[in-house]
Amino acid sequence: MTDPWVALAADADPGERLHELRHAHEVFTSAGRLERPVRTVVGESWRRSARARVSPDGAALMDLDADDLEPYRAGHPLARAMPVIRELMSAYATDGEHLLAVCDVHGRLLWVEGHAAARRRAGLMNFVEGARWAESVAGTNAPGTAIAVDRPVQVFAAEHFLRPVQQWTCAAAPLHDPRTGRVLGAVDITGGDRLAHPHSLAFVQAVARAAESQLALLAPASAGHCVQLSALGRDEALLVAGGRKVRLSRRHSEILVVLARHPEGIGGEELLVELYEDESVTPVTLRAELSRLRRLLGPGLLHSRPYRLAVPVDADFDTVARRLASGAVAAALGAYGGPLLPGSQAPAVVRLRQRIADQLRAALIARGDPGLLADWAYSPWGEEDLPVWQALAAVAPAGHRATLLARVRGLDAEQRG
Repeated sequence: MTDPWVALAADADPGERLHELRHAHEVFTSAGRLERPVRTVVGESWRRSARARVSPDGAALMDLDADDLEPYRAGHPLARAMPVIRELMSAYATDGEHLLAVCDVHGRLLWVEGHAAARRRAGLMNFVEGARWAESVAGTNAPGTAIAVDRPVQVFAAEHFLRPVQQWTCAAAPLHDPRTGRVLGAVDITGGDRLAHPHSLAFVQAVARAAESQLALLAPASAGHCVQLSALGRDEALLVAGGRKVRLSRRHSEILVVLARHPEGIGGEELLVELYEDESVTPVTLRAELSRLRRLLGPGLLHSRPYRLAVPVDADFDTVARRLASGAVAAALGAYGGPLLPGSQAPAVVRLRQRIADQLRAALIARGDPGLLADWAYSPWGEEDLPVWQALAAVAPAGHRATLLARVRGLDAEQRG
């Protein structure tokens, strides 16, 4: 199995795996020792559950009673995504005798819907609206663990920390605020062994992406009075303003990046220093570029004295920075399309490009998530990133470690030579 977030490979025997996991769970809860075939993500979750003093025979607790639940979820940001989630998941849940559930960032179940018999059975373990399923309360479970690690994850049967939950299998994906990158909660599909398949995890990931897209579309009207700038992983930035898409030249791309970083405005001499390595470039040259850019953008969008944009800029590189600042490392990596204007030598762009990459790399290494590290290492910009390859080799499953260590040695020799 190559995906550490999937509980079972498509050709695995669920019965055999269940027997092994029950034994491993018993060993861990009685002796505190992890044994194979417990996945890394599950073992780490079991340890967090034990540190939180979760009882393996306990149950989720009610956090919101009926009087508090309705007004809370009605005002929750995820309420706006529920029509899309229901459209995509309701028939699947009902026909498959599964449940769809959506929780907030604290693991509190706000919506639990689906097959009636499954809902009655789930009620016996308190998988109901208002109950809190955070790892710190309910141990390892898909919605709680997805929030804890900020990754889509599947949890199969005895991988659950609570014994009363081990007859269930679930898959969940975190849901993020599309503007800030903060985790808002998670969407989950819960049912029997038929969900123990890679498809269920892929399905819930797709639902999460659709829900986040819906939230972006339904953003408050005030958020729409801005221009969108995409400059990561491309030498020519893409600007969306007033319903128009404009592909900018390299120099205009650099100017827009600098202006986006200075919403208060920037003087002509300072802008010249930020854009040109060559000190012989004159202010006349810059004014000519700005004049062409003003005509391209249209009237009223680019002001002067100081140079500034008339509306806020929603830039993809700022999205990465916001998500990193909020601790949403996986979401930050998801928004990172590559180095900022990789071909640019403008001093301001070079500095910002390096700062974004360094901050994201440091966050990935600190998180130590093998999946996230692999996403970076195997990208075009990460294929020679020695610190990331070293971090990946340190946390990867044993079966992959020899190959990764060989790659580390090869990179180290190349960079020393």
